[in-house]
Amino acid sequence: MKFTELDLPSELMRGIEQVGFTDLTPVQEESIPLALQGRDVAAQAQTGTGKTAAFLIALFTRLQKNKPTSTKGPRALILAPTRELVVQICADANGLGAHCPFKVQPIFGGVDYEKQRSALQSGVDIIVATPGRLIDYAKQNIFSLGHVESLVIDEADRMFDMGFIRDLRYILRKLPSFEKRQTMLFSATLSQRVMELAYEFMNIADKVRIEPEQVTAVRVEQIVYHVSRREKFPLLLGLLKKETKEVRVLIFVNTKREGEHLSGRLQQNSFKVAVLSGDIPQKKRMRILDDFKEAKLNFLVATDVASRGLHIEDVTHVVNYDLPQDAEDYVHRIGRTARAGAGGKAISFADEDLAYFLPDIEEYIGQKIPSTVPQDEDLCHDYKRGVPHKKAPVPEKRGGGGRSAPPRRRPGGKPSHKR
Repeated sequence: MKFTELDLPSELMRGIEQVGFTDLTPVQEESIPLALQGRDVAAQAQTGTGKTAAFLIALFTRLQKNKPTSTKGPRALILAPTRELVVQICADANGLGAHCPFKVQPIFGGVDYEKQRSALQSGVDIIVATPGRLIDYAKQNIFSLGHVESLVIDEADRMFDMGFIRDLRYILRKLPSFEKRQTMLFSATLSQRVMELAYEFMNIADKVRIEPEQVTAVRVEQIVYHVSRREKFPLLLGLLKKETKEVRVLIFVNTKREGEHLSGRLQQNSFKVAVLSGDIPQKKRMRILDDFKEAKLNFLVATDVASRGLHIEDVTHVVNYDLPQDAEDYVHRIGRTARAGAGGKAISFADEDLAYFLPDIEEYIGQKIPSTVPQDEDLCHDYKRGVPHKKAPVPEKRGGGGRSAPPRRRPGGKPSHKR
């Protein structure tokens, strides 16, 4: 189905054409027609499937066709769990709505408090926000939520995971009742707790489900290397040095400490790299992302704070240096590549401590991931050492290589070396 087949305002169609959209993705084809009828929609969809454009197009159409009932507050509210996702939604909104007369304002912590406060006081049409700071301004009566016509809750499941559900309920109770507004909810899974939220705050929502095997990008070339911990870094260097074309690589680790250590080792070997984790100040985090998007950095080492909601063009490779312990995180991570019809590679390292999570990942995505064991020619052993970073702790041995676990003690206190 093409966007020209939908009954969309001409101003919005100009924006859609300028960003290069022609055909609807599955989640757009199922959700936009329902939303254009004024119905509430609860959709199961991952990032990278076009869900942001789906709710923005429906929201812009509603605001463009309906005259505002008041000038006292925002007409639409989009709630997202992370600051990065807020920034990305605003960027997409400014692209799609370039010719629409709407002022879009991001609201999130870690940046100029008074500047955002002044923007709200001057009047905005659409707020895109994380819950915390939005509640702060609302409690000061900086603006009113009483005239919101459209509400979007993005990544609802993540709201629960990050402990935002109480804040979310507080905000929803400040809005007009569900029959006086349109609500669109998007989530990686329509779990029982997500649907309970929908039943409480939505007007008989139509459910849209895009199954996991559909949302794992078909253009992603996936492979798993079964490798020991000590061989992971030589394998990473060996694979990167084999690439002949310009690459943009997003490398995922499970902990901040491992990220700092890996970033330091890559820097020591002359790679332009930065590390992105949850406790990095917001301004620095945004600067790192901008540098990565503009190819000032070719490599970004990140914890799962970067796995959701980020749209970075031309990411050629996603490397799961640490295999994620949550199957959904695997889908979110590899969804950073092969976006907008492009191809990409997803390389995962399954070491002796994390390989146990591979079966759950394969069951979740509904397919067996091709796997191999690295050959000696795949490894780069001549890398530079002596990185001035603390080494990440070595987990207790579970039955593979690495250091031996300390001897156990019998009840009497004498050490036992039996395994």
